[in-house]
Amino acid sequence: MAATPDSGFTPTRDDRFSFGLWTVGWQGVDVFGTAIRPAMAPADAIRRLSDLGAYGITFHDNDVFPFDADTVAKEAHLAPLRAALEETGLVVPMVTTNLFSHPVFRDGGFTNNDRDVRRFALRKVLDNIDLAAELGARVFVAWGGREGAESGAAKDVKAALDRYAEAFNLLGAYVLEQGYDLRFAIEPKPNEPRGDILLPTVGHALAFINELDHPELVGLNPEVGHEEMASLNYAHGLAQALWHGKLFHIDLNGQHGPRYDQDLRFGAGNARGAFWTVDIVENGGYDGPRHFDYKPPRTEDLDGVWVSAEACMRNYLILRAKVRAFRADPEVQQALVDARVDQLGVPTVAPGETLADLRAESFDPEVAARRGMGFERLDQLALEHLYGVRG
Repeated sequence: MAATPDSGFTPTRDDRFSFGLWTVGWQGVDVFGTAIRPAMAPADAIRRLSDLGAYGITFHDNDVFPFDADTVAKEAHLAPLRAALEETGLVVPMVTTNLFSHPVFRDGGFTNNDRDVRRFALRKVLDNIDLAAELGARVFVAWGGREGAESGAAKDVKAALDRYAEAFNLLGAYVLEQGYDLRFAIEPKPNEPRGDILLPTVGHALAFINELDHPELVGLNPEVGHEEMASLNYAHGLAQALWHGKLFHIDLNGQHGPRYDQDLRFGAGNARGAFWTVDIVENGGYDGPRHFDYKPPRTEDLDGVWVSAEACMRNYLILRAKVRAFRADPEVQQALVDARVDQLGVPTVAPGETLADLRAESFDPEVAARRGMGFERLDQLALEHLYGVRG
């Protein structure tokens, strides 16, 4: 594009970019290596993200206070977080609960075979719902990373889904009872850390939500990497969630196809997919935060952490500019008409028209079959905008 390197790509609060504390605070631990960066105090992360132009932060309970913290210890850890939020003006649009790190959750939380663990998981989440409401969060994300199995006999899946639904029914009833302005967002993922995770895709989660006592309280938090791990189209998943009125939150990052969960900075990996992701987020009716759930690679020091965080926002703004230029391009607008994309918004059977009218209509399929669709021209225009040679 013709823009200079810094024009129009500096984030502001109005862009509504948010980061999980677990992203910039990730110490680089993986199954093959130990931490390579020091622990980061939540208050320090909040101040630095504020300086970069973010508008909000999100967190798991144990991103802020230890797993075994009592009430006094929790408050001691929460005090500097609250002070940093007050100082910077950053908000907390979403909160979630860690039901996956501690060994007690080796078989999950809500669907653990051990009934005592399931009861403990519910208590842990209830406590964090109270905290989420206190901090003004509007969304409570539920990622069931340990809710699954590696072998067939180990998990009665139908019974596990009963317990999963029971948990959401109980939590939904609690939110209503307390009068909290809070909704739940299920985050699907096909595998990792479990061999097979329950509710692995957007479609699975949507079907599950329909069976709940309070489906109006439960929606989705799709993540780029999770959908692409299943070889699915993330932008299509967002569109379907929007069609159902269930896109409550989004997780943006980068991914190179069906591999392990890479959590690259947004815009890295599948750049073409990122272009269409920004297009649907900006033009599809989503009104929530643009939330980044990524991990700064182990190659980076603390300076590199902030480079990658800033890059997530910058890449989104670059792609947003390209999407806007694409949609405003007269040649693109004509190509959309030539490809009959506008006709898809017209009912197949007009109001007042009968099926008898439809059946009486004359149509020559051989003539219609000779009409090209013009999709290659349209797609090439999109790529040229993405590659920066138009606009």
